[in-house]
Amino acid sequence: MTLIDKANAVRAQDIWTRTFAEVASDYPDCETAHAYIDAACMWMIKNPEWFDVAVTPNLFGDIITDLGAMLQGGMGIAASGNIHPGRTSLFEPIHGSAPKYAGQNIASPVAAILAVGMMLDYLGEKQAAGAVEGAVAELLATKRLKGVGTGVHPTNEVGDLVASELRTVAARV
Repeated sequence: MTLIDKANAVRAQDIWTRTFAEVASDYPDCETAHAYIDAACMWMIKNPEWFDVAVTPNLFGDIITDLGAMLQGGMGIAASGNIHPGRTSLFEPIHGSAPKYAGQNIASPVAAILAVGMMLDYLGEKQAAGAVEGAVAELLATKRLKGVGTGVHPTNEVGDLVASELRTVAARV
């Protein structure tokens, strides 16, 4: 788990550093690290596998999730989870709701679909979560789903492709 902040330049963010260290002491088996946002962006490009869980203030989270989205295929494919153990958690595409595209049938629903998979995993529905992720992965690998986020497929067509693939996966199980 990596804390990402800019406490060296924004002194008020030192509260994150202190709080992170305090909470981490309650979980000695959890490996922790610290990175400033500028260095974390560089490392995410160079070695994205270094990151598993990032804890960050909203501003820097917004920056680094967009960077991570581009590494994995674009804004239209990146899902996120704001996890609050024991309380309400939120799962959504990292790009948000994209209201400017409402009703136009042009926004890619892949990130929202993958966010559902993340939510299912969080809720303990591992098999269903794997099916969602597997369906999207299979569609991308076989190139039946191309150009996510580029308007190659209308929104409803992507939804239909994923639903069909999920039915195929379910039939095999």
